[in-house]
Amino acid sequence: MKFLMLIKHTESYRNQAIPQPLMDAMGEFVAEGFKTGTLKDTAGLKPTSEGFRVRSSKNRLKVTDGPFTESKEVIGGYALVDVGSREEAMKTAREFMELHRVHWPEFEGECEVRQLEDM
Repeated sequence: MKFLMLIKHTESYRNQAIPQPLMDAMGEFVAEGFKTGTLKDTAGLKPTSEGFRVRSSKNRLKVTDGPFTESKEVIGGYALVDVGSREEAMKTAREFMELHRVHWPEFEGECEVRQLEDM
């Protein structure tokens, strides 16, 4: 079962240095995920100032360049995992967020987890 995990937080965290202990712990977490095959892809995302949105409304498309100042939270990164169950996906997300809690206690954010549709 594939799940997309989205890390969400305020964009203000982009202006803060990520603590080195978190970077080290994340490096181990990611390496282990790739080694076991549960982690398929992961990346941080550039700031919204470098992005854009394409919206369909009233039969028209509208393109809006970032930054998206009206957003309270932004998606800061993602991970694509392939696990055996919803519970395993939850365990992985909890482990990921636990690294943040332990190594960057000031960080506030969430990891949204969504299962991919079977095609």
